[in-house]
Amino acid sequence: MTDTASPFPDRPIRVLLAKAGLDGHDRGVKVVARALRDAGMEVVYSGLHRSSEEIVAIAVEEDVDVIGVSLLSGAHLTLFPQIIDLLKERGVFDRYVLLGGGVMPDEDVDALKALGVQAVLGQDTPPAAITECVRELVAGHRARA
Repeated sequence: MTDTASPFPDRPIRVLLAKAGLDGHDRGVKVVARALRDAGMEVVYSGLHRSSEEIVAIAVEEDVDVIGVSLLSGAHLTLFPQIIDLLKERGVFDRYVLLGGGVMPDEDVDALKALGVQAVLGQDTPPAAITECVRELVAGHRARA
């Protein structure tokens, strides 16, 4: 099954879901992975404790459309700038939709968006809303490309 938001009818949306830093909780990201797969997307899960460098390397190697970083550790204002800087250093920042998920204070959302995170989907976001957000952001991203 392919996702209708993909500009390539034979290629579904590809999503990297990553757990960055010392965050060792992955139940939520696994629920999101399942929802995205059930919606016809391909999901690459990084596993726990990935560095910013590893996340960027996986995104490039796996040719994903979306990088979703799940954080519960409170390190979002440190790790997202690192990931963004690494993507820019490689000249590939504009290639991806960058999403944040997990637990991040509402007052930090604007700062993350100013850095280039397209959406922050908190812990209470229903899986169907996450799926729809990914589809809409990828469709918009592809239309601009």
